[in-house]
Amino acid sequence: MHALGMIETVGYCAAVSAADAAVKAADVKIAAIEKVIGVQGALGVTLHLSGDVAAVASAVDAGKKEAERVGKVISAHVIPSTHSNVAEKLLSRFKLNADKQTERG
Repeated sequence: MHALGMIETVGYCAAVSAADAAVKAADVKIAAIEKVIGVQGALGVTLHLSGDVAAVASAVDAGKKEAERVGKVISAHVIPSTHSNVAEKLLSRFKLNADKQTERG
């Protein structure tokens, strides 16, 4: 089972900057992205990164630092070994469109 890293930002620009820094810092995959309109209309964006534990931890650290430089980070966290239900039931709702199209065949 892969590790799961999450970086939650306010705004899309901070999220894209975090994603770019994360994938440049370590061998991780952007597994999903979640966008939610929050308090006072702000856009909350959570990036979901997957890979081995060390890579995900490095990627989350790099992504968080870059997002803080550009905007605001709400939280960042690494789950070392996610349960299969997390990917099946939760992350599947937020997979990137290209991933969804590939699954449909």
